[in-house]
Amino acid sequence: MSVLSKPYFHDEAAAYAFLEGQLWPNGPTCPHCGNADAAKIGQLKGKTTRPGLKKCYECRKQFTIKVGTVYESSHVPLHKWLQATYLLTSSKKGFSAHQLHRVLGVTYKTAWFIAHRIREAMRDGMLPPLGGEGSAVEADEIFIGRKAGSKKKRGGYGHKRAVLSVVERGGSVRSFHIDKVGVKEIGRIVANNVRREKRAHDRRGPPLHDHQQAVRWS
Repeated sequence: MSVLSKPYFHDEAAAYAFLEGQLWPNGPTCPHCGNADAAKIGQLKGKTTRPGLKKCYECRKQFTIKVGTVYESSHVPLHKWLQATYLLTSSKKGFSAHQLHRVLGVTYKTAWFIAHRIREAMRDGMLPPLGGEGSAVEADEIFIGRKAGSKKKRGGYGHKRAVLSVVERGGSVRSFHIDKVGVKEIGRIVANNVRREKRAHDRRGPPLHDHQQAVRWS
């Protein structure tokens, strides 16, 4: 039987029970006041009551297992969130928002939102510097969109937003919105995201235009 045949991937009540078992192995805990006394936490029931809704009689506030998690404040059914979480975390080569859109039967906008939230939750907050042994890191900027309140100009880039991307060949890409295209700001971003051991030199290739300052680290 497939893993995706599990009840919590298809039934909302089973999904809440599964997640509660994972996050509350010793019983529910109020996310508002920290109360973990089972005698002071009640399960709310009724035809119009949200699944898994509980009430803390210590602080008098309601909550579900979703509070404080990536699933909070979402109208997407929890069992679909669990499906998406499994698919994104178990797929070796990644799982696109378009794939989620087709598999979950939700709109592309919803699928993109789900994927973005899950990927953001998997970040540890500490991004290692780019540029491993024998790798090359390149940085270049592009001009897209239009700055708020600016008028379109022909043959210029002053009205567009500048985005700098730092790319490790065959690896990660990091993009940053920059206010000014200059050595000082670009140098600061590069210094914060590339290993200090990497040696900088001009990228080989045809002459660059003024708006295409590129640097390669190897």
